[in-house]
Amino acid sequence: MGTCDHGIPQACPGKDGVGDLVTLDLAPATSALAALIREVKDGQLTAPTPCGGLTVGELLDHIDGLSIAFAAAGAKEDRSDGGRPRTPDASRLGADWRDRLAAQLDALAEAWRPADAWRGTARVGGGEMPAEVAGAAAVDEVLVHGWDLAVATGQRFPGEDPALAEALETAYAWVRTVVEQQPNGSPGLFGAPVPVAADAPLADRLIGLTGRRPEHASA
Repeated sequence: MGTCDHGIPQACPGKDGVGDLVTLDLAPATSALAALIREVKDGQLTAPTPCGGLTVGELLDHIDGLSIAFAAAGAKEDRSDGGRPRTPDASRLGADWRDRLAAQLDALAEAWRPADAWRGTARVGGGEMPAEVAGAAAVDEVLVHGWDLAVATGQRFPGEDPALAEALETAYAWVRTVVEQQPNGSPGLFGAPVPVAADAPLADRLIGLTGRRPEHASA
């Protein structure tokens, strides 16, 4: 099972990871997640997800918090909590969660749009790290939690959408680098990798690297 935190490893990927990344448009990934969120029914909020035992409501609260934290990281804003993840709590969602989360995901993509967002350092997850590492981690969070949400609510994750190709490549490169450093899993981030065929779709290989089983996805 994948875990759902963003205690991000401090090590910077090597030249074959995301270290050469200049910029990436997060909007295709954040838009895909927002679309999945809008289709979640109120009656599904207590359903389980593949994300470390969280319910759908708790996962949505986690997405709420990470969208704010990673947007601040992209904007080079220091938060008093250092961008540390909070304990997920569905009772914080309120009545406007669909519109609010969609707006926050738009703001997340906008924060990482300038080239300068990917340069220097950023603070998130309670630490300071190269900005390109924080950006790649943000992409991974958005994509993987989109998959979690799709599985939990019976939706289709659009992993084959060409618009997501660059985001998937970036997330996969970062997660692969983390797994190479911590092959048995990264506590507080994701579990030990699950074997996936080398010729499987990139989205499936990304999901497998995070300790999730891609065959759980809705057909």
